Amino acid sequence: MIKTKKPDTITMLLGPGTTIEGTVEFENTVRLEGNVVGKIYSTNGKLIIGETAVVNGEIMVNVAIIMGRVNGKINAGKRVEVYPPGRIEGDIQSPAVLIESGVIFNGNCSMKV
Repeated sequence: MIKTKKPDTITMLLGPGTTIEGTVEFENTVRLEGNVVGKIYSTNGKLIIGETAVVNGEIMVNVAIIMGRVNGKINAGKRVEVYPPGRIEGDIQSPAVLIESGVIFNGNCSMKV
């Protein structure tokens, strides 16, 4: 029997105009289009930060896909992908980092396995 990978299912969506303050802890995949002030944490989850999202705080996830704005440290266990018009003001630590042309990144990057 052939196993097929299940598509990513978004388990939470924070829409535009919404703000959360505090700690966001999740599993699976979360997409943010609003604002988060605080800490975002997931051991095995994927965080998608949409173009309208602003995160002010620390991110610790397995995979981070960023198209919005992050002000703070990003620590990803597997990889970080940043696409325009993404903007990061802070440090990145991950074994794999992809930053496309057009992204603004001001910080340090550490790619320790």
